[in-house]
Amino acid sequence: MTHSVVTADCAAPLSEVGALMRDRNVGSVVICEHGHPVGVITDRDLALAVVADGVDSESSVGGHATRPLVTGEAQMELEEAVALMVQHHIRRLPVLDGHELAGIVTIDDLAVRAGDLELAQHITAEVAKAALPEFFFHQRGG
Repeated sequence: MTHSVVTADCAAPLSEVGALMRDRNVGSVVICEHGHPVGVITDRDLALAVVADGVDSESSVGGHATRPLVTGEAQMELEEAVALMVQHHIRRLPVLDGHELAGIVTIDDLAVRAGDLELAQHITAEVAKAALPEFFFHQRGG
């Protein structure tokens, strides 16, 4: 788990969140409302909203974040985190300790934490397959 989570308020403009991702070198930001995590926005979400859909980059991020937020608990086992990510088709899992944001687990964290190359490849494939089914079941570039 990565303990330092990049967050932004739901009222922040998309441009500010994009700059935050660039400056902090992250691919996602946990979106908070009144200090509590409520959603996640990824670099891909920003690209699709602003570039592909032509959304004003000064629009608030809250309306473009993935909700409801699926979270894990700080005490959960690795297998539980993997199961949640596969079940919900997500590549990032914010982790709570009680009601406080304690960190975030990503697909990369899971692969490294497994410590077993074959297991890491299996975890990565399962989460990626669940998160990106069209990649595995449709021809790309078509």
